Parts: sequence; C-alpha cells; structure tokens
Amino acid sequence: MAKYTSKINKIRTFALSLIFIGFVVMYVGIYFRNHPLIMTIFMILGLLFIIASTIVYFWIGMLSTKTVQVICPNCNKPTKMLGRVDMCMYCREPLTLDPELEGKEFDEKYNRKK
Repeated sequence: MAKYTSKINKIRTFALSLIFIGFVVMYVGIYFRNHPLIMTIFMILGLLFIIASTIVYFWIGMLSTKTVQVICPNCNKPTKMLGRVDMCMYCREPLTLDPELEGKEFDEKYNRKK
C-alpha cells in the first residue's frame, strides 16, 4: 500500500528539499576554490535552487489561502483540502467533499481530470 500524505505537505516537503539541494550544490562548489569559474557556476546554481524553493513556498502559500478548510472527522482538527480527495494533514485520514466518492477506497487518481 502506498503511503499517502496531504498535497500541501507534499509541496512543502518538495520546497524544503530544494533548499537542501541548493546548499549541497553550493558546498560542492567550495571544492573548486582553485577554479573560480566552476565555483561560481556551482554557487549560482545553488542560489537558483534556493530561489526556486522561495517561489514554490510563495505559490503554495497563495494556494493555501484559497483551499477549502474542513474539520477532520477522525482527529477533529481543521485541515485544508486540495482537489476532490485529500488526506488530513495531522492524522492522514482520507477526506472528500464529493458525495459520489464517500465510502470508496482512497485513490489520488480521483483528482485527475478525465
């Protein structure tokens, strides 16, 4: 069985990984101190990863303001839903607002347009 998580948390995790990738790329650039051009390329590439992370964080923040906020029936905490089906951010309970999907097994394919 695949491990599901909420879409907002997936995107935030991706943005955080971009920051770490940027730092690693910059650290690799330090090994080329004797070659300033190569070091500069790695530093700029690392900076681009960090800028991309900032853009993704901004995008998910703006998207998060437009999401539907629901109360999870399992943990009774407010959580945000993206799409027809999503998971609770706290307890990973499958959630849906579509009456046709209630009672069906959770599948992320329900969010894809046909």
